[in-house]
Amino acid sequence: MEENLRIVLPQWQGGMNPNYQMGAKILEALVPESSQSETIRIPVSDVAETDNKEIDGESSLLNQMQTTYDTLTVKNPQRVVTLGGDCSISEAPFDYLHGKYPDDFGVIWLDAHPDISNTDDSRHIHEMVVANLLQKGASKFNNQVKNPISSDKVLFAGLKYNDLRPMDKMVNDLKMSYVTPDELVTDSQKILEWLVSKKIKHIAIHLDLDVLDPNDFRSILPAEPGLDRDNFGAAIGSMKLSQVLRVLEDVSTNSDLVGLSIAEHMPWDAINLHNGLKKLAIFK
Repeated sequence: MEENLRIVLPQWQGGMNPNYQMGAKILEALVPESSQSETIRIPVSDVAETDNKEIDGESSLLNQMQTTYDTLTVKNPQRVVTLGGDCSISEAPFDYLHGKYPDDFGVIWLDAHPDISNTDDSRHIHEMVVANLLQKGASKFNNQVKNPISSDKVLFAGLKYNDLRPMDKMVNDLKMSYVTPDELVTDSQKILEWLVSKKIKHIAIHLDLDVLDPNDFRSILPAEPGLDRDNFGAAIGSMKLSQVLRVLEDVSTNSDLVGLSIAEHMPWDAINLHNGLKKLAIFK
């Protein structure tokens, strides 16, 4: 049995954006390694099918998630760090961790968006990861989840609640808990109170870097150079990196942090340099 497992999962089909693969490569280099951790890289397909009835990239995603879950089952770690990749990277690890800690497990979804859509409103699985973990998302992904999480054991943190779209309606339909960026400016008290109220001892945090203000952290989708943010089409995060790091530290101090996923890293400078260089004959 492993103490900690570090998974590099450059899964991109959930958002149909291959650039997430570069994000995973760079995260692998910069995220600290524990002295008690092993690193495993999950192979990811270079293609994504778009002819499925419900979900783009469905076959690739299902196969990759199953490989991730099977790897976790064999290694049987106490804690899991997952580096991606789009937000779908958290599905298999959080499912595994809930099976390991069934009685006092909770999820903090640190994200500007709730990722709780379904196939009525989206074809992208990264927009419905939480719904899948509740078994209320895409049918084949619901079926793949072995340890569904109760909606009252999920907290959305950094959620741009006033910018919710019709596709996010389950946040209100299920009366799910949330903490807005404004409530996290100076302290993490609302999150810590939620942990106590739900009697959660083992916690997994999904960190979508899009929760961050693109003026403060520039390696995220809405920080693309030249982008017209007024027409971005979705909520743009407003938290500072210092605030997010404080939240992580506070939660880790007050509970057993058994899962941490870091998703949607979009290092634009590295991506643009790489894409420009690969056009040169010397790299053919």
